Amino acid sequence: MISKQQAAEAVRHAKAVTGVTWEQLAEAVGRPLVWTTAALLGQHPMSKEEAAKAAALLELGDDVALAFQLQPTRGGLDAAVPVDPTIYRLYEVIQVYGPAIKELIHEQCGDGIMSAINFRLDVKRVPDPAGDRVVITMDGKYLPYQW
Repeated sequence: MISKQQAAEAVRHAKAVTGVTWEQLAEAVGRPLVWTTAALLGQHPMSKEEAAKAAALLELGDDVALAFQLQPTRGGLDAAVPVDPTIYRLYEVIQVYGPAIKELIHEQCGDGIMSAINFRLDVKRVPDPAGDRVVITMDGKYLPYQW
């Protein structure tokens, strides 16, 4: 059996070889783009049917499809502070704006958190005269602390 990490590497390789896009994979699987991408990178378990569709489109075997179905260890990065520039910039955004986001959630919603379990995420490119922008929308259910 291969691990979810090995399956993720197989996905990256197969995408390069086949030219299949994340959007095509999401359409084939029938799930949102960001969820599908995260799942194929090892962050969510897929159903047997979803895994089979993704593996077929990527021309990968049953061993990889099985790995897509395994329960993940979520949120694991190679280092405490990410070194990949794109991931680091997101980390930097949270370092700079995290306390403000926390304060605004508490002021507007009360003592609680934004769920990362009941969660939606969207990423899109938006044209701008000063240079294209990346718009990331995080949409998590508010969960009040209950004592």
